[in-house]
Amino acid sequence: MNIRDLQGSIVALITPFNEDGSVDFEALGNLVDMHLAAGTDAILPLGTTGESSTMTHEEDDEVVRFVVERVAGRIPVIAGSGSNSTQTMLEKSLSFQKLGADALLLITPYYNKSNEEGIYQHFKTVADAVDIPCILYNVPGRTGCSISVKNVERLAAHPNIMGIKEASGSISYANDIAHLIGPDFKMFSGNDDMVVPLMSLGASGVISVWANVQPALVHEMTCAFLEGDIARARQIQLEGLPLVHALFCEVNPIPVKEACAQMGLCEANYRLPLVPMADANRARLVEALKGAGLVD
Repeated sequence: MNIRDLQGSIVALITPFNEDGSVDFEALGNLVDMHLAAGTDAILPLGTTGESSTMTHEEDDEVVRFVVERVAGRIPVIAGSGSNSTQTMLEKSLSFQKLGADALLLITPYYNKSNEEGIYQHFKTVADAVDIPCILYNVPGRTGCSISVKNVERLAAHPNIMGIKEASGSISYANDIAHLIGPDFKMFSGNDDMVVPLMSLGASGVISVWANVQPALVHEMTCAFLEGDIARARQIQLEGLPLVHALFCEVNPIPVKEACAQMGLCEANYRLPLVPMADANRARLVEALKGAGLVD
């Protein structure tokens, strides 16, 4: 498959940890196998959901190497190489390319932010240097800065930038960049509660937290829309909202990792500053998981 033709459900994969904080590669392998069996269209390790901000560069490399080897070319692997240091993002991107990633997810320079030209150069520097396609990641609620429409237009023209993960939560913003969608530039929803609305604007699917716990269903939702069964896609989207909202009742990925633990997929271990869920929110999450038939 040509990575530039990617569509459907891309899981923003959690990184399971052992009790001592080390990466639990046994659980990680089982998660990858689950997604392969469930029809997930691509796997994205080391995104926000993968807690990459608390991992060392050596651990990053180990996770990408492991996932690439486990997937063994059956579906694409998109590695999250983002950093607020352009040089660090470049080094990680080159390393992940060497390790066999099919594409890269690049984030805006959080905290230091920069101006228009700086944000443009941040992405362009990596896109110029690597040989695999890059996906922009717009998530201003996390980073404190957005990719302006003007910069998306400039970057979409770069031959090595294949699309954008749009997670601003703004339909207006998605409208403003939707005219760029075509054979050489794709949009993926970065919000699990807005997948069908963004697909109605031309998005090719979702980079999903929700897919960690219901991979087959999220895949079905995107496929239904792409195949023209809008009613079915809408039904899945609306019926999934109680669980989606519960998965974001605390900062991601705290709830989704707890959900995976409740389902027996991993342990609910985190690295500071992330800590286990508050009891009231855990109870809400468990009820949502029961409502979805995922736990007894």
